[in-house]
Amino acid sequence: MARLGVNVDHVATVRQARGTNEPDPVTAAALAELAGAEGITVHLREDRRHIQDRDVEILRQTVQSRLNLEMAATDEMVAIALRLRPDCVTLVPEKRQELTTEGGLDVLGQSEHLRPRIAALQAVGIVVSLFVDPERQQIEAASHVGADFIEIHTGCYCEAGNVENQALELGKIAEAIRVGKQCGLGVNAGHGLNYRNIAPIVALGGIEEYNIGHSIVSRAVLVGMERAVREMVELVR
Repeated sequence: MARLGVNVDHVATVRQARGTNEPDPVTAAALAELAGAEGITVHLREDRRHIQDRDVEILRQTVQSRLNLEMAATDEMVAIALRLRPDCVTLVPEKRQELTTEGGLDVLGQSEHLRPRIAALQAVGIVVSLFVDPERQQIEAASHVGADFIEIHTGCYCEAGNVENQALELGKIAEAIRVGKQCGLGVNAGHGLNYRNIAPIVALGGIEEYNIGHSIVSRAVLVGMERAVREMVELVR
């Protein structure tokens, strides 16, 4: 049965818009867990645009399920992860100008940079996942650098403009799941998934965890965090 990991970054986005202390992503994470989420995800960005260091420190102490820290593969972020010891680290590409992560990690081109950082994180018991596009070469490279998991970037599927393009992207994801399993990797998925488009992905099978943030937080504004999470848990399962 697949798990739901709830990304609470955009709770912090609302907080940072006014520079106050509310809404609190830590409280949102607790409500998400009460509603059935089996993981909490936060992305600590270089520019600290939403999640702050203090948020991650408190979440490490309070999350009862699994804490997944999304981060760039920089020395600063690796040092933070080694100190806080999240359950999982997902390495993602990061550009300061982007609104959200725009694509998968170039594992093939950055293998020498990634390999020692992955090893350092794993040495202290942190599971390492790499956020990748659904491309065979990148998935095979993730296996070669020693990752435990891949997280398939589902953005192109979610942004497909018509049924034909959506089917094409769905086929790429299905193949990525197959290749990931063939390489001995755990397979997660995320980016752009919402209440309307997740069912065809779930129907593929083979994905262990879905990491979803924006659509859940958006719905929570209208119906509350617990109901928003429960509804997504039902769709994932």
